[in-house]
Amino acid sequence: MQELLAPWYAQIKFLHVVFVGIWAFSTAVAYQNYVIPAFRRALANPEDAAAIDHRNRMIEAFDRGVILEHVAFPGILVTGLLMLWLGGWSPSESWWLMAKLGLVVLVFIPMEAVDYRISHFSKPKRQMRLDGETERLEAAVTFHWKFLRVSTFFVVTAIPAAIYLAVVKPV
Repeated sequence: MQELLAPWYAQIKFLHVVFVGIWAFSTAVAYQNYVIPAFRRALANPEDAAAIDHRNRMIEAFDRGVILEHVAFPGILVTGLLMLWLGGWSPSESWWLMAKLGLVVLVFIPMEAVDYRISHFSKPKRQMRLDGETERLEAAVTFHWKFLRVSTFFVVTAIPAAIYLAVVKPV
């Protein structure tokens, strides 16, 4: 199998980079320009039904948009493991690779596991809204907002750090 795939290493690496780009940046614009302002408005005006409805619709739209990110992430893992296997990379020989794999295992996989659960493995927020489950919807939206606020730190620090390690390969 390794002999069959070895000539395709550069193409696998290309796919890995494409998946990283999709994963890292696909939701950034929507989060920054739609989700954050909607939540700030709702938090500033907790009695404003229109602000709450707008916030809920923005997070519902975000949940739909995050599908692209969540398709890309397994692609990152598969192509990354293939490159590790095909390229003969040894984590023990490269501290930068150990650091990058540490970010993947300790930050990205747990973060994405929670993100997948929030966005895909719980009852959809839209369905909660349509079913009139106001309290459940509020709890789900609040939890999602808290997750986004915490994960933002890791998105803006750990993702660039992993990209830096992969490109520069510091010694």
